[in-house]
Amino acid sequence: MTTRILLADDQESVRVGFRLILDSQPDMEVVGEATDGLQAVELAARLEPDVVLADIRMPRMDGLEVTRRLAGPEAVNPVRVVVVTTFGLDEYVHTALHNGACGFLLKRSGPTLLVEAVRAAMAGDTLISPSLTVSLLQHLRDADKPKAAPPAEALTERETEIAQLVARGLTNAEIGAELFISAGTAKTHVANVQRKLDVRNRVGIAAWVWGSGLAR
Repeated sequence: MTTRILLADDQESVRVGFRLILDSQPDMEVVGEATDGLQAVELAARLEPDVVLADIRMPRMDGLEVTRRLAGPEAVNPVRVVVVTTFGLDEYVHTALHNGACGFLLKRSGPTLLVEAVRAAMAGDTLISPSLTVSLLQHLRDADKPKAAPPAEALTERETEIAQLVARGLTNAEIGAELFISAGTAKTHVANVQRKLDVRNRVGIAAWVWGSGLAR
């Protein structure tokens, strides 16, 4: 099955580069390009892509609002949104996390991570650029922020370990390899953690881990 992708970036050179990389994959197809955030929302409704790659800073509507409208809790037909940013650390990224983004990618990450980010989104995983993960952890460790509330149902020791690996940006397959369990078992654990923490996706798990001071 071909993954249908919508690109949203006001820089033509970025869109051209992304299209060349993604269209070269046998299982991916760029079905549309938006030059601003409002057009991205309109095209998403019309084209019904599987994944939207959205820049943060765009005219008319920024990527944060695009993410909220397409992937947030009020979205009628949620779409997987991967936020693509030039910035290693930006307060916008934290907002995108809470708005339902299922991935964070730095534009300089290269073609391999771009393709992996799309595949991870389709698999229900979250890919976060390694350098961005480090920056987020550093920011949350240094910032004077309230602790995350404890879950209504306590996590088991294994579930806590799974949550910590999710916060490191690992996919289900990578978690399985790390813990010597199958990817399917890892996926089940992740689903249980999401339910106990009452979060919508893996990014919500990561946010809870960081806010609880459990990040490794």
